[in-house]
Amino acid sequence: MKYSSDVEAAEAMKVAYDKIRSEIGNVIIGQDEVVKRLLTAIFCQGHCLLVGVPGLAKTLLIQTIASSLDLNFNRIQFTPDLMPSDILGSETLDQNRNFKFIKGPIFANIILADEINRTPPKTQSALLEAMQEYSVTIAGAKHPLDRPFFVLATQNPIEQEGTYPLPEAQLDRFMFMIQLDYPSYAEEVNIVKNTTSDNRYQVKKVISAEEITDFQHLVRRVPVTDHVIEYAVKLVHKTRPKGSLAVKDTNDYLEWGAGPRASQSLILAAKCNALLSGKYSPDIEDVQAVALPVLRHRIIRNFKAEAEGISVDDIIGRLL
Repeated sequence: MKYSSDVEAAEAMKVAYDKIRSEIGNVIIGQDEVVKRLLTAIFCQGHCLLVGVPGLAKTLLIQTIASSLDLNFNRIQFTPDLMPSDILGSETLDQNRNFKFIKGPIFANIILADEINRTPPKTQSALLEAMQEYSVTIAGAKHPLDRPFFVLATQNPIEQEGTYPLPEAQLDRFMFMIQLDYPSYAEEVNIVKNTTSDNRYQVKKVISAEEITDFQHLVRRVPVTDHVIEYAVKLVHKTRPKGSLAVKDTNDYLEWGAGPRASQSLILAAKCNALLSGKYSPDIEDVQAVALPVLRHRIIRNFKAEAEGISVDDIIGRLL
């Protein structure tokens, strides 16, 4: 670590974050909260699922973030005929008739899994080992992935014909589910001005892979008081129907609650949120700030909630 203390490293991380935000802001207009959550996931060694209708620049946003980080970036366009070997790579015979492993696009630091729900479960599951173990197994041999490694996946919520919903086990591997909304009127005016001219901004590299790894270790070292951890765990327990801490809304509207990974993600994300806000330790407000993207894909509504039009975000809002 090139910093003399964790306090100095925390200040350097805040400066780096502000630089990245400024660099991304030259290409992406608005979406400040989305950018903050994506960078939070990267600094926490987490993966992200972006959900939004077509045309909201999900792909451009991820490509821009990748351009501002000095990391290898690969985009995989998921289609119904994509095979696991198309992602992971495969063994082929060379001219000496020896088997040689040809790496697939998964061997990069940032993977954009575009429209991840367009491909069958067999191919979706090819990502599972990579996301959890940071390695892939081909023909019995384990191949480690370069670190840092992130999967940033996109999904279209309105067009469900011919798609394969992600299984809960895979959804749980994503630290955040981030929902993109339409830009405001003023933001859209600026978007149209910027994108219909001949000017193209070249995004500069702001931080290296080594610095990102240092900041990831720093986030893990951030001290957290017991009452903040207890608050996060209690919040997750409140989502579990018929559980000891379940509240009326939980029992009325939820089929399944969040698992222990949600508690871990809440604390990690709260630590990072505190550092990015210029603080050295998270408080309950930091947990609340990250609760929606951490929990929304980990709880399942029942029929009553769907019939009454009560969304997952509404239920989380009530629990908070």
